Amino acid sequence: MNKNYYAILMAGGVGSRFWPVSTTEFPKQFHDMLGSGETLIQKTFSRLSKLIPAENILILTNEKYNDLVLEQLPQVKQEQVLLEPAMRNTAPCILYASLKIQKQNPDAVMVVAPSDHWIEDETAFTENLQQCFDFCAKESALMTLGIQPTFPNTGFGYIEFDKTDANPIKKVKQFREKPDYETAKSFLDSGNFLWNGGIFIWSAKTITEAFATFQPQMNSLFQQGFDSYNTASEKLFIDQNYSLAENISIDYAVMEKADNVYVLPATFDWNDLGTWGSLHEKLDKDDNNNAVVNAKVVLENASNNIVRSDADKLIIIDGLHDYIIVDREGILLIYPKSKEQDIKAVVAKLSSH
Repeated sequence: MNKNYYAILMAGGVGSRFWPVSTTEFPKQFHDMLGSGETLIQKTFSRLSKLIPAENILILTNEKYNDLVLEQLPQVKQEQVLLEPAMRNTAPCILYASLKIQKQNPDAVMVVAPSDHWIEDETAFTENLQQCFDFCAKESALMTLGIQPTFPNTGFGYIEFDKTDANPIKKVKQFREKPDYETAKSFLDSGNFLWNGGIFIWSAKTITEAFATFQPQMNSLFQQGFDSYNTASEKLFIDQNYSLAENISIDYAVMEKADNVYVLPATFDWNDLGTWGSLHEKLDKDDNNNAVVNAKVVLENASNNIVRSDADKLIIIDGLHDYIIVDREGILLIYPKSKEQDIKAVVAKLSSH
């Protein structure tokens, strides 16, 4: 395995649209959402370690999930777990991890990947990632893996690439915000738009230079701690300074500003498992399109539902169509799939009481 290959595994999110299974105390990346026998973070770690030495995979997460990470990934040492003392979106944690990696290995090439995505064709994923690593080892490029859109999704950002570019790796023209339905349809019709799946590849040198150019204040903040990285004094520096960083995503902070951005259209299937509806798509279904996880059910006159229970409980449903039914630890959720994006607001309202 190539000792210059690294990964930053993003595992700090809460996944509130998957409530009541995903909670602040126990978010979705630590659950076996598909009944596969492995949690999402375990699947992602295993997928990345096909190409990247396990000791070179860093896990970025919130302080409160440290024990969960070590419990679910026993092959990981404490020093591989980077703990964010405050929630500051993706740019600060990526800069912090990139500087830490750069200090350890100036020749490092890395992938930044969310811990909660579902990719079935792991061979194609590994081949695509290798292609990106090869490109970034030679070129000063900020790369992303673009996902081939299968329908006009309004919940994702899009990447527009140069139509005239005949190379397999395309120059990015621009990033586009989440569109309305008509705009999304026009993106698909034009054929040179991809979903932004939030998977990034670059060399340590290229990304740290980009931060120095586009985020000088944030760069200066984290550079102050450079001597402490990978030493006993790193934690103190991060605890004292991390919350001073701006709350901004890597897309806004760097990717949308840079002109050396490239995309490889992915050849693997992908699901961001962002909602109960996206999970329903990935699960096996009965003749009436009902998906069931960990539950014993009797379904009459019911279709297109997703049913999940952690308890050994018999669930009987009659006359429900297009619903999310989740039974977990004193909470029973029965919610229309068409309103699944509103679950996040329900959680926010409950937590404010």
